[in-house]
Amino acid sequence: YNLFLISNIAFFHFFLVIGQPAKSKRPKEPGENKIKPINKKVKPKPPKMRERESADSSLKSQSILTQVMDKGHFQKLAATLSLSAGQSIELRCKGSNVTWNYPSYLDTFKDSRLSIKQLDRYGQLILANSTAADTGEYSCWLQLCNGNKCRKDETKTGSTYIFFTDKEELFVPTPSYFEIVYLNPDKPAVIPCRVTTPSAKVTLHREFPAEEIETDGTDIIYDVKKGFVYQHPTSDHKGIVYCKAESQGAPQISIKYHLLYVEVPKGPPSTTIAASSNRAEVSDSVHVICTVLGEPDVDVNFRWQYPGQEV
Repeated sequence: YNLFLISNIAFFHFFLVIGQPAKSKRPKEPGENKIKPINKKVKPKPPKMRERESADSSLKSQSILTQVMDKGHFQKLAATLSLSAGQSIELRCKGSNVTWNYPSYLDTFKDSRLSIKQLDRYGQLILANSTAADTGEYSCWLQLCNGNKCRKDETKTGSTYIFFTDKEELFVPTPSYFEIVYLNPDKPAVIPCRVTTPSAKVTLHREFPAEEIETDGTDIIYDVKKGFVYQHPTSDHKGIVYCKAESQGAPQISIKYHLLYVEVPKGPPSTTIAASSNRAEVSDSVHVICTVLGEPDVDVNFRWQYPGQEV
Protein backbone atom coordinates (compact mmCIF):
# COMPACT_ATOMS: atom_id res chain seq x y z
CA TYR A 1 0.00 0.00 0.00
CA ASN A 2 2.81 2.40 0.84
CA LEU A 3 4.55 1.66 -2.45
CA PHE A 4 1.31 2.15 -4.36
CA LEU A 5 0.64 5.48 -2.63
CA ILE A 6 4.16 6.74 -3.26
CA SER A 7 3.97 5.82 -6.97
CA ASN A 8 0.58 7.56 -7.34
CA ILE A 9 1.90 10.71 -5.67
CA ALA A 10 4.96 10.69 -7.94
CA PHE A 11 2.81 10.20 -11.02
CA PHE A 12 0.44 12.98 -9.99
CA HIS A 13 3.35 15.37 -9.38
CA PHE A 14 4.80 14.49 -12.76
CA PHE A 15 1.42 15.18 -14.38
CA LEU A 16 1.20 18.58 -12.73
CA VAL A 17 4.67 19.59 -13.89
CA ILE A 18 4.22 18.48 -17.48
CA GLY A 19 0.54 19.00 -18.09
CA GLN A 20 0.13 22.32 -16.25
CA PRO A 21 3.39 24.26 -16.07
CA ALA A 22 3.51 26.71 -13.23
CA LYS A 23 3.60 30.43 -14.02
CA SER A 24 7.03 32.05 -13.83
CA LYS A 25 7.44 34.46 -10.98
CA ARG A 26 9.79 36.77 -13.02
CA PRO A 27 9.33 38.11 -16.52
CA LYS A 28 11.45 36.37 -19.13
CA GLU A 29 14.20 38.20 -20.82
CA PRO A 30 13.76 38.81 -24.56
CA GLY A 31 14.76 35.69 -26.46
CA GLU A 32 14.99 33.51 -23.33
CA ASN A 33 14.17 29.82 -23.96
CA LYS A 34 13.39 30.66 -27.55
CA ILE A 35 13.90 27.74 -29.94
CA LYS A 36 15.40 28.84 -33.28
CA PRO A 37 14.35 26.89 -36.37
CA ILE A 38 17.27 25.02 -37.91
CA ASN A 39 16.60 25.80 -41.59
CA LYS A 40 15.61 29.44 -41.18
CA LYS A 41 17.58 31.76 -43.47
CA VAL A 42 19.22 34.64 -41.68
CA LYS A 43 19.22 37.92 -43.60
CA PRO A 44 22.67 39.51 -43.91
CA LYS A 45 23.12 42.47 -41.63
CA PRO A 46 23.73 45.81 -43.29
CA PRO A 47 27.32 47.05 -43.03
CA LYS A 48 28.23 49.15 -40.07
CA MET A 49 28.45 52.89 -40.48
CA ARG A 50 32.27 52.88 -40.34
CA GLU A 51 32.45 50.37 -43.20
CA ARG A 52 30.09 52.51 -45.26
CA GLU A 53 32.10 55.60 -44.54
CA SER A 54 35.35 53.90 -45.59
CA ALA A 55 33.75 52.70 -48.83
CA ASP A 56 32.37 56.15 -49.52
CA SER A 57 35.77 57.68 -48.82
CA SER A 58 37.39 55.32 -51.32
CA LEU A 59 34.90 56.31 -54.00
CA LYS A 60 35.27 59.97 -53.15
CA SER A 61 39.05 59.78 -53.42
CA GLN A 62 38.77 58.54 -56.98
CA SER A 63 36.07 61.02 -58.03
CA ILE A 64 38.07 64.24 -57.57
CA LEU A 65 40.35 63.51 -60.57
CA THR A 66 38.74 63.77 -64.01
CA GLN A 67 39.82 64.02 -67.63
CA VAL A 68 38.41 66.78 -69.83
CA MET A 69 37.02 65.24 -73.02
CA ASP A 70 35.77 66.84 -76.23
CA LYS A 71 32.79 69.21 -76.14
CA GLY A 72 33.25 69.96 -72.46
CA HIS A 73 32.51 66.44 -71.23
CA PHE A 74 34.30 65.00 -68.20
CA GLN A 75 35.36 61.42 -67.53
CA LYS A 76 36.31 59.85 -64.20
CA LEU A 77 39.66 58.13 -64.48
CA ALA A 78 40.32 54.45 -63.77
CA ALA A 79 43.54 53.09 -62.29
CA THR A 80 45.15 53.03 -65.76
CA LEU A 81 44.63 54.94 -69.00
CA SER A 82 46.13 54.32 -72.46
CA LEU A 83 46.62 57.17 -74.94
CA SER A 84 48.58 57.45 -78.16
CA ALA A 85 51.80 59.45 -77.97
CA GLY A 86 51.29 62.89 -79.52
CA GLN A 87 47.91 63.47 -77.88
CA SER A 88 47.36 66.29 -75.42
CA ILE A 89 45.57 65.70 -72.14
CA GLU A 90 43.84 67.92 -69.61
CA LEU A 91 43.22 66.72 -66.05
CA ARG A 92 41.20 68.45 -63.36
CA CYS A 93 41.20 67.91 -59.64
CA LYS A 94 38.38 69.34 -57.53
CA GLY A 95 39.41 71.66 -54.72
CA SER A 96 40.73 75.12 -53.94
CA ASN A 97 44.20 73.98 -52.84
CA VAL A 98 45.41 71.13 -55.05
CA THR A 99 48.87 69.54 -55.23
CA TRP A 100 49.96 67.47 -58.25
CA ASN A 101 52.40 64.61 -58.75
CA TYR A 102 53.66 63.53 -62.20
CA PRO A 103 56.81 62.01 -63.81
CA SER A 104 59.74 63.80 -62.19
CA TYR A 105 61.70 64.38 -65.38
CA LEU A 106 59.09 66.95 -66.47
CA ASP A 107 60.34 69.10 -63.59
CA THR A 108 63.99 68.19 -64.08
CA PHE A 109 64.03 69.53 -67.62
CA LYS A 110 61.41 72.25 -66.93
CA ASP A 111 59.33 71.04 -69.84
CA SER A 112 57.24 73.84 -71.34
CA ARG A 113 54.63 71.32 -72.54
CA LEU A 114 53.41 70.99 -68.95
CA SER A 115 51.07 73.63 -67.55
CA ILE A 116 49.59 73.62 -64.02
CA LYS A 117 47.10 76.19 -62.77
CA GLN A 118 45.03 76.58 -59.62
CA LEU A 119 41.56 78.01 -60.24
CA ASP A 120 38.78 78.80 -57.77
CA ARG A 121 37.19 75.35 -57.62
CA TYR A 122 39.73 73.01 -59.20
CA GLY A 123 43.35 72.45 -60.13
CA GLN A 124 44.23 72.04 -63.80
CA LEU A 125 47.06 70.03 -65.40
CA ILE A 126 47.59 70.23 -69.16
CA LEU A 127 50.22 68.18 -71.00
CA ALA A 128 50.59 69.06 -74.69
CA ASN A 129 52.16 66.95 -77.45
CA SER A 130 52.74 63.93 -75.22
CA THR A 131 55.62 61.53 -75.80
CA ALA A 132 56.41 57.97 -74.69
CA ALA A 133 58.63 59.42 -71.95
CA ASP A 134 55.56 60.95 -70.30
CA THR A 135 54.31 57.48 -69.31
CA GLY A 136 53.83 57.26 -65.56
CA GLU A 137 51.59 58.04 -62.60
CA TYR A 138 49.62 61.28 -62.39
CA SER A 139 47.95 62.05 -59.08
CA CYS A 140 46.54 64.93 -57.09
CA TRP A 141 45.32 65.61 -53.58
CA LEU A 142 43.91 68.40 -51.46
CA GLN A 143 46.05 70.24 -48.93
CA LEU A 144 44.68 71.07 -45.49
CA CYS A 145 46.50 74.11 -44.15
CA ASN A 146 46.58 75.67 -40.71
CA GLY A 147 48.71 78.76 -40.95
CA ASN A 148 52.00 77.81 -42.56
CA LYS A 149 51.60 74.09 -41.84
CA CYS A 150 49.90 71.97 -44.48
CA ARG A 151 49.13 68.27 -44.68
CA LYS A 152 47.67 65.91 -47.24
CA ASP A 153 43.94 65.18 -47.04
CA GLU A 154 43.95 61.38 -47.37
CA THR A 155 40.18 61.26 -48.05
CA LYS A 156 40.41 63.48 -51.12
CA THR A 157 43.01 62.12 -53.51
CA GLY A 158 42.98 60.76 -57.04
CA SER A 159 45.52 58.99 -59.24
CA THR A 160 45.86 57.24 -62.57
CA TYR A 161 48.75 55.63 -64.46
CA ILE A 162 48.87 56.83 -68.07
CA PHE A 163 50.49 54.82 -70.88
CA PHE A 164 51.46 56.97 -73.86
CA THR A 165 51.82 54.20 -76.42
CA ASP A 166 54.40 54.46 -79.20
CA LYS A 167 55.32 51.62 -81.55
CA GLU A 168 58.79 53.09 -82.00
CA GLU A 169 59.38 53.33 -78.25
CA LEU A 170 58.13 50.26 -76.40
CA PHE A 171 60.27 51.14 -73.37
CA VAL A 172 59.86 54.42 -71.54
CA PRO A 173 62.91 56.46 -72.64
CA THR A 174 65.54 57.38 -70.03
CA PRO A 175 68.24 60.09 -70.15
CA SER A 176 71.07 57.54 -69.80
CA TYR A 177 72.11 54.36 -71.60
CA PHE A 178 73.34 52.57 -68.49
CA GLU A 179 71.99 52.50 -64.93
CA ILE A 180 73.19 51.04 -61.64
CA VAL A 181 70.71 49.10 -59.47
CA TYR A 182 71.77 48.29 -55.92
CA LEU A 183 70.76 44.90 -54.52
CA ASN A 184 70.16 45.13 -50.79
CA PRO A 185 69.25 41.89 -48.98
CA ASP A 186 66.80 43.74 -46.73
CA LYS A 187 64.51 45.22 -49.39
CA PRO A 188 63.24 44.53 -52.92
CA ALA A 189 65.23 45.79 -55.92
CA VAL A 190 63.58 47.16 -59.07
CA ILE A 191 64.94 46.98 -62.63
CA PRO A 192 62.89 49.91 -63.98
CA CYS A 193 62.35 48.83 -67.61
CA ARG A 194 58.80 50.15 -67.90
CA VAL A 195 56.84 49.88 -71.14
CA THR A 196 54.57 52.31 -72.97
CA THR A 197 52.20 49.56 -74.15
CA PRO A 198 50.62 47.57 -71.28
CA SER A 199 49.98 44.53 -73.52
CA ALA A 200 53.64 44.17 -74.53
CA LYS A 201 55.38 40.92 -73.64
CA VAL A 202 58.47 41.71 -71.56
CA THR A 203 61.31 39.35 -70.63
CA LEU A 204 64.47 39.79 -68.55
CA HIS A 205 67.89 38.71 -69.83
CA ARG A 206 71.40 38.37 -68.45
CA GLU A 207 74.26 39.62 -70.63
CA PHE A 208 76.88 37.11 -69.45
CA PRO A 209 76.32 34.25 -69.55
CA ALA A 210 73.72 35.08 -72.20
CA GLU A 211 70.41 33.68 -70.95
CA GLU A 212 66.83 34.61 -70.18
CA ILE A 213 66.10 35.01 -66.48
CA GLU A 214 62.98 33.12 -65.44
CA THR A 215 60.25 35.22 -63.88
CA ASP A 216 58.55 32.87 -61.42
CA GLY A 217 56.03 35.38 -60.03
CA THR A 218 57.33 34.83 -56.49
CA ASP A 219 61.00 35.77 -56.13
CA ILE A 220 61.08 37.73 -59.40
CA ILE A 221 57.89 39.40 -60.64
CA TYR A 222 57.07 41.85 -63.41
CA ASP A 223 55.02 44.94 -62.62
CA VAL A 224 53.97 46.87 -65.72
CA LYS A 225 54.12 50.12 -63.71
CA LYS A 226 57.57 49.46 -62.18
CA GLY A 227 59.53 46.84 -64.10
CA PHE A 228 61.09 43.61 -62.83
CA VAL A 229 61.16 43.32 -59.04
CA TYR A 230 63.57 41.09 -57.13
CA GLN A 231 61.70 40.39 -53.91
CA HIS A 232 64.69 38.90 -52.06
CA PRO A 233 67.95 40.00 -53.73
CA THR A 234 71.06 37.85 -53.24
CA SER A 235 74.64 38.00 -54.47
CA ASP A 236 73.72 35.47 -57.20
CA HIS A 237 71.61 38.15 -58.91
CA LYS A 238 74.49 40.58 -59.52
CA GLY A 239 75.68 41.25 -63.05
CA ILE A 240 74.51 43.12 -66.15
CA VAL A 241 70.95 42.60 -67.36
CA TYR A 242 68.56 44.11 -69.92
CA CYS A 243 64.89 43.75 -70.88
CA LYS A 244 63.30 42.74 -74.18
CA ALA A 245 59.77 43.75 -75.25
CA GLU A 246 57.55 42.52 -78.12
CA SER A 247 54.27 44.00 -79.35
CA GLN A 248 53.06 43.40 -82.91
CA GLY A 249 56.44 43.91 -84.50
CA ALA A 250 60.17 43.48 -84.09
CA PRO A 251 61.34 43.12 -80.48
CA GLN A 252 63.06 46.04 -78.77
CA ILE A 253 65.80 46.01 -76.14
CA SER A 254 66.05 48.32 -73.15
CA ILE A 255 69.14 50.01 -71.76
CA LYS A 256 71.50 47.92 -69.64
CA TYR A 257 71.34 47.72 -65.86
CA HIS A 258 74.35 46.90 -63.69
CA LEU A 259 73.17 45.03 -60.59
CA LEU A 260 75.53 45.56 -57.64
CA TYR A 261 75.10 43.57 -54.45
CA VAL A 262 75.75 45.63 -51.30
CA GLU A 263 75.57 44.79 -47.63
CA VAL A 264 75.41 47.86 -45.41
CA PRO A 265 75.34 47.51 -41.61
CA LYS A 266 72.01 48.56 -40.17
CA GLY A 267 71.91 51.83 -38.30
CA PRO A 268 72.15 55.55 -38.95
CA PRO A 269 74.78 56.81 -41.41
CA SER A 270 78.16 57.92 -40.04
CA THR A 271 79.39 61.47 -40.52
CA THR A 272 82.78 63.17 -40.51
CA ILE A 273 83.61 66.87 -40.69
CA ALA A 274 86.87 68.52 -41.71
CA ALA A 275 88.00 72.10 -42.30
CA SER A 276 90.62 73.35 -44.75
CA SER A 277 92.30 75.22 -41.88
CA ASN A 278 91.84 75.57 -38.13
CA ARG A 279 93.24 79.12 -38.14
CA ALA A 280 92.42 81.93 -40.53
CA GLU A 281 92.93 85.65 -40.83
CA VAL A 282 90.03 88.06 -41.22
CA SER A 283 88.61 87.97 -44.79
CA ASP A 284 90.24 84.59 -45.48
CA SER A 285 88.11 81.78 -46.94
CA VAL A 286 87.64 78.52 -45.03
CA HIS A 287 86.19 75.36 -46.53
CA VAL A 288 84.32 72.97 -44.24
CA ILE A 289 83.33 69.58 -45.64
CA CYS A 290 80.80 67.19 -44.06
CA THR A 291 80.86 63.62 -45.39
CA VAL A 292 78.14 61.03 -44.84
CA LEU A 293 78.69 57.30 -45.25
CA GLY A 294 75.59 55.11 -45.46
CA GLU A 295 73.29 53.18 -47.74
CA PRO A 296 73.19 54.07 -51.46
CA ASP A 297 70.08 55.69 -52.95
CA VAL A 298 69.14 57.21 -49.58
CA ASP A 299 68.45 60.95 -49.54
CA VAL A 300 70.58 62.94 -47.10
CA ASN A 301 69.67 66.44 -45.93
CA PHE A 302 72.43 68.64 -44.48
CA ARG A 303 71.73 71.26 -41.84
CA TRP A 304 74.53 73.54 -40.69
CA GLN A 305 75.15 75.36 -37.43
CA TYR A 306 77.96 77.88 -37.08
CA PRO A 307 78.83 81.01 -35.04
CA GLY A 308 76.89 84.11 -36.00
CA GLN A 309 74.18 82.06 -37.72
CA GLU A 310 70.84 83.86 -37.98
CA VAL A 311 68.03 82.20 -36.05
